[in-house]
Amino acid sequence: MRALLPVVLLWPALALADHELDDRDIDNGQILYREHCASCHGVRLEGQPNWRRPGEDGLLPAPPHDETGHTWHHDNRLLFDYTKLGGAGLMEARGIAGFESGMPSLGDVMSDDEIWDVLAYIRSTWPERIRDIQAKRNPEHER
Repeated sequence: MRALLPVVLLWPALALADHELDDRDIDNGQILYREHCASCHGVRLEGQPNWRRPGEDGLLPAPPHDETGHTWHHDNRLLFDYTKLGGAGLMEARGIAGFESGMPSLGDVMSDDEIWDVLAYIRSTWPERIRDIQAKRNPEHER
């Protein structure tokens, strides 16, 4: 028993910290995604063409949310805050004024739970390997 104690004590830290996306309403997330996100990020999460290069307005086009994009490179909290506050709002909250972004704030049109549902839907479309990589980007202390 004594030999198992370190393993038992570490068990929560070993778990993947993506609990904000656990037990979410994926179907609701898909509906909300189509209503609020698909016009820019694509019905199939494919993003806009040339999403890595600024457009004529100087803004980056909407990136894909599928495994070809960079959404899965970020932790859950950043994805949530970026969605809720919008690109400029998030940067302002982090002390960076004047940042221009095409990503609007959706905090006035979706509740926090609805935003989490959308993020859970997006994650549900990724291959397991990508979901595992993204889960490891979340702080362990959140679990």
